[in-house]
Amino acid sequence: MARIHYDKDADLGVLKGKTVAIVGYGIQGRGQALNLRDSGINVLVAQRPGGPNDDLARQDGFKPVSAAAATAKADVIIILTQDTLQAQLYRESIAPNLKPGKALGFSHGFAILYGLITPPKDVDVVMVAPKGPGSLLRSQYLEGKGVPALVAVHQNPTGRARHLALAWAKGIGSTRAGVLETTFKEETETDNFGEQAVLCGGVSALIKAGFETLVEAGYQPELAYFECLHELKLITDMIWASGIQGMRKRVSDTAKWGDISRGPRVIDAHVKEAMRQLLREIQSGQFAKEWIAEHEAGRPTFTRLMQQDDQHQIEQIGAQLRAMMPWIAPDNRRQTSDISKRTQDTGHKTRANAKQKRRARAAR
Repeated sequence: MARIHYDKDADLGVLKGKTVAIVGYGIQGRGQALNLRDSGINVLVAQRPGGPNDDLARQDGFKPVSAAAATAKADVIIILTQDTLQAQLYRESIAPNLKPGKALGFSHGFAILYGLITPPKDVDVVMVAPKGPGSLLRSQYLEGKGVPALVAVHQNPTGRARHLALAWAKGIGSTRAGVLETTFKEETETDNFGEQAVLCGGVSALIKAGFETLVEAGYQPELAYFECLHELKLITDMIWASGIQGMRKRVSDTAKWGDISRGPRVIDAHVKEAMRQLLREIQSGQFAKEWIAEHEAGRPTFTRLMQQDDQHQIEQIGAQLRAMMPWIAPDNRRQTSDISKRTQDTGHKTRANAKQKRRARAAR
């Protein structure tokens, strides 16, 4: 049985009189920093100067410093930058300023599990991983609620690491919802697997395959978009709120029969074996080595694949359709504006090329 902790199991007093440094003021860093400060914790923000995150931190009332300065001053250093940036940041700015008895905190175990960071043995190493983005962490906190989280201890030389981690979890509001004990290994491997096989990779590939199947069969791409992408939110919201069977109680019997009789034909034994292979690559460290090498090489494949999907028809059609839906959040519409512009430019070029070809044929 999973061990889950709530407010009554955590003591914010553990952090009383201590300084907590949040290294990286991105979405997760901002949410955690603001929640901790509102919980009465002394928070110091480390953020490189000159960027939008630095400006945002100042607007929020913080006075950002360098990671080195934050590490030297703080008792607890929580590293919330991207996985691929953490090793260099730790090596250059954090490690030289660590002292015995301090604590390092993470919200994802990637850098520790795969050896990108090897802390000294006289430093506590803990993890609190909220199961949601920092923006949700913040909004739930302000409503008196919380986002569930995972908690883990990797090193405990002081004997107080677990209490410290639970205090951190309480400070960001997660013990209001429940904090589940795990390990750095379990959190990292399940998180990577979920992203690759289901939440991002699996869902994205399934959506595109369904869209392409309908369009290739001659159906309008706008209808294919609505059926394979737009309506997905309706289903996932129901699953999120009441589970798979709860969703099935809220759709038609025709949909239910299609679900239970046809779904296993799409996600069959071959797909599950592919998932097992993904998990083996995560467990062996192969995925981590590949991703680190890709980053160090300047991300050529990453960039090519992202640009390739920017030009996929589902993105072009989706940008046009979402622009006609005023109920979709403005922030989401702004994110698609660049894609929409590229779509328009591509359309203009395609039409111009077609006209040139017609003129050439007429001239012949």
